[in-house]
Amino acid sequence: MENFEFVFTLHLMKRVLAITNGLSQVLQEKNQNIMNAMDMIHAVKVKFQSFREDGWNNLFDEVCKFCVENSIDVPNLDDNLPIRGPSKREGQSITYLHRFRVEIFFEVIDVIVHEMNSRFSEGNNELLSCISSEFYPKDFSAFDLTMLSDQLDIYIYDVRQRADFVELVGIRQLAKKLVETEKYLIYPLIYRLIELALVLPVATASVERAFSAMNIIKTDLRNKMGDEFLSDNLSCYIEKAIFLKIDNESILQRFQAMQTRRMQLPRIYQN
Repeated sequence: MENFEFVFTLHLMKRVLAITNGLSQVLQEKNQNIMNAMDMIHAVKVKFQSFREDGWNNLFDEVCKFCVENSIDVPNLDDNLPIRGPSKREGQSITYLHRFRVEIFFEVIDVIVHEMNSRFSEGNNELLSCISSEFYPKDFSAFDLTMLSDQLDIYIYDVRQRADFVELVGIRQLAKKLVETEKYLIYPLIYRLIELALVLPVATASVERAFSAMNIIKTDLRNKMGDEFLSDNLSCYIEKAIFLKIDNESILQRFQAMQTRRMQLPRIYQN
């Protein structure tokens, strides 16, 4: 561990993880906005390109400083480094500069950028952007589309006259207020647009959690579990943070009230 290449690699990976950490957290969010995720992916790609073009000197200086402070030898970049191992270039030599800058620094960044371009290609990004900004054709007929513009003008004029609508913050509050005032019945097309806007944020991490939870819930001993019972158990497991807030007594009373039973359920969770 006390050699320059090991230290250099660690510092490089620390920089890489610093660049990708925010994006990684965003993509694992339970509820995420497609456009925000796409914007961050583009920003990370640009950051990697900038790091590739201008980050070498700062990284190398940082590694050298660390090595000097910890009594680790720093090689002269102009010295030759013999190539070892089963390679066509075995017996030849390259400089330390070529080794650290080209074969490690550039190579690591290029692999990451290539992987990001493969997973988030321009075509995929355009498709996701279209999904996030357009409604589904089947949700609106040709007649609906002709009526939508006029209904929207009337809706805007209507809600601007009401103080309780002016103070709303966010589309969720707007949807809730439309239901409370029963205006969703007056402006059904507008409410349908708002419903779609609330549904569009996707939860890719939720799908991964569901599959992971399935392996925990449906074990070999419970492999004959029915779909409905499995779905109920998965909901409780995945949303356990919500279920932990529910009082056990409320659950017992709700279950007891579902149908007439011969005896009351025991209060085993009083403590």
